[in-house]
Amino acid sequence: MKIDWTVCCAALLVLAFAVLPQVEAAEVLNGVKARGQLRCGVSEGIPGFSEQDADGRWHGFDVDFCRAVAAAVLGDPDKVDLVPLLASTRFPALQTRRIDLLLNNTTWTLTREAVLKVQFPGILFYDGQGFLVPAKIATLADLDGATICVERGTTHQRSLEAYFETKGWSVKPLVIDSAPEAAKALFAGRCRAYTSDASLLAAMHLRAPKDAQDFVILPERISREPFSPAVWGGDPEWATVIRWVLNILILAEEYGVTRGDLDAVIAENRNPLVRRTAEEANIIARSLGIETGWGIRALRAAGNYGEMYERNVGRDSPLKIERGINRLWTQGGLHYAPPLD
Repeated sequence: MKIDWTVCCAALLVLAFAVLPQVEAAEVLNGVKARGQLRCGVSEGIPGFSEQDADGRWHGFDVDFCRAVAAAVLGDPDKVDLVPLLASTRFPALQTRRIDLLLNNTTWTLTREAVLKVQFPGILFYDGQGFLVPAKIATLADLDGATICVERGTTHQRSLEAYFETKGWSVKPLVIDSAPEAAKALFAGRCRAYTSDASLLAAMHLRAPKDAQDFVILPERISREPFSPAVWGGDPEWATVIRWVLNILILAEEYGVTRGDLDAVIAENRNPLVRRTAEEANIIARSLGIETGWGIRALRAAGNYGEMYERNVGRDSPLKIERGINRLWTQGGLHYAPPLD
């Protein structure tokens, strides 16, 4: 009898999480404030998203968002503890409260929300599952029957197998513990392709050794991967804070507010977003359980959404990933935020 290890693992996770203590309302938020530090789970090192430089300082899209939340909640973007995690260990770290906020290229799925009781406050980055291959491979059809590297603990193996099945192709997944190791396996010839989020593939390609540069990312995408911050579902107040920090960054871009001109915009008091935020600052802050000025602090820390994108993964970064569907809705993209009122 063939054992469905995916089902078995999911069942074990459910049993494990069922015995965890329940979180009281605002417990995570109150814990962050009492500790004076925000613990964010990030990747072990994906250029553009979360990576340490030679001085040990973290940089990246996920890192910037973590700092924006810390600025909003604690008044200081540096009051963060960035915890590097494998994809396979990220949800246990969240469930056991080793971290307060998960930012690790995490796809919002029904199983994770319903079974693991994880809450996804909003879409931080839209991506899709792609394939990094030797340049001589032209299309996905060339991978029929191939061994394909895939990272453990992600949605990618299931999507890979489902897609190939619909095409009538065969595939041999080679499951590897981390993204850097999966990329190394590809460059060493252990697999014919590496499948993952297209942004991660771009990051791994950027870090490829010089003798392994003859690789390309195929244009096909076999899934949609909406990345979201993730929090433990038992604290809706905390999820609300995370959601609205993200929304403020998106709204700021829509209203033309940048980090560089923030002080001037505040002084002029003409920008509708800044003025509206100021009018109800105390009411909103008290309702969220944080100090007045949280939105301004978040913007000072990270800039608006567009600035954060371009600086880390877009035109001002080594990755130079086109914004595409990560543009605002007014520019043909998918990002927009609910109104403040």
